[in-house]
Amino acid sequence: MKRGDKMAPNIYLLGKSNDTMSIELAEQGTPSKPSDSDSDSAPLLAENEDAPSGDPPPTPDLPGDTKTQALQLIFGAGGIYASFLYYGSLQEDVFRYESEDGTKFTMAWFLQVLESLANVVFGTAALVIMGLTGTGHDAGENTGGSRKWWGGTPNLPKKPFISSGFSQVCSKAFTSLALANGLSFPVATLAKSGKMAPVMIGSLILGGAKYGLRDYIQVLAIIAGTAILSMSKKKSAASDSSTLGVTFILLALVMDGITGGVQKRLLADMKRVKVTPQPYDLMTFTNLFMMIFAIIISFILGDFTKGLNYCTHNPKVFSLIWKFSMCSAIGQSFIFYTVARFDPLVCSTVTTTRKIFSVVLSIVFKGHSIPTQGWMGLALAIGGILSEVANKVQGGHRKLKSKTSM
Repeated sequence: MKRGDKMAPNIYLLGKSNDTMSIELAEQGTPSKPSDSDSDSAPLLAENEDAPSGDPPPTPDLPGDTKTQALQLIFGAGGIYASFLYYGSLQEDVFRYESEDGTKFTMAWFLQVLESLANVVFGTAALVIMGLTGTGHDAGENTGGSRKWWGGTPNLPKKPFISSGFSQVCSKAFTSLALANGLSFPVATLAKSGKMAPVMIGSLILGGAKYGLRDYIQVLAIIAGTAILSMSKKKSAASDSSTLGVTFILLALVMDGITGGVQKRLLADMKRVKVTPQPYDLMTFTNLFMMIFAIIISFILGDFTKGLNYCTHNPKVFSLIWKFSMCSAIGQSFIFYTVARFDPLVCSTVTTTRKIFSVVLSIVFKGHSIPTQGWMGLALAIGGILSEVANKVQGGHRKLKSKTSM
């Protein structure tokens, strides 16, 4: 295989959290030069770190040494865990921060401006480094000396990123607004794990998709468990959930469902012009439009000025925000590293179980009071999440077995 023919991953988008970005990725290997046989059925970028599984990609060129592969997995998975566990903790700290005069940080759109900016800077730097080191899109090709400093995909259309950026920044901002309006971090995180519900509803109504009984049970378990946890906290004296917070998290889930359709259209648009974006192309331009929309909305709502003033008078919260933003960018890079070297199910398992750890760590270290009923709901929701992971793994193994037997 020539260097110029190397595989370029298609990265799944959430359908993050911002997870907090959410974030919530997997890779499905496709040739760096698209052909008529390229699939248009998979979404592209993972802004939240979630990673729906797809067909396992061709096994990348890895050293035969199992120890080396184990170290690569530890490095990639460890980076994802470290980045997004800290990311979730910082996000919760931002919205629980209280200044000396008793006011709290509630400027979610201003937060999205800074987070998107960090991702744009990080993605742009990566593309420049790839260009300068000859590892970008044109690696191994004769470019006539042009664009040596830029490793991005040539002739990449930018218009398809507009709607994708809008839907994603709305989803993340609504999640942050849910936290700003009293919804606890554990409840918000578990609720976001049930984002498959709006996706399934949309697919059933618009796409005629079919799902098995297990799929419905998994989604119902996550939703029911989250509802039980939320209601148990409302009954407790230390309740930190609110009706407005629940409304915003539901809006975030709706935007997650819309994002899935938007991403399919983005991929179809790219295929139509025979362009296959690289991961850092997607990271850079999706976040660029997320930042543009966040700036516009934050100025309209007054969030930008209020957020800037709040951070000026409370440098501690600004420190939390920039660390939070850097974790978002670094976490995505670790996801790119992991999906480029291992089966997408590996990354999917890591990112999904990471949410469980985030919830548990938040309950243990952030002082959340959970009654017995709440623990039962938490166990039910986690059971649904783990069942989803197991289902993906089993499905991936079946697909791989059927391909190898052909």
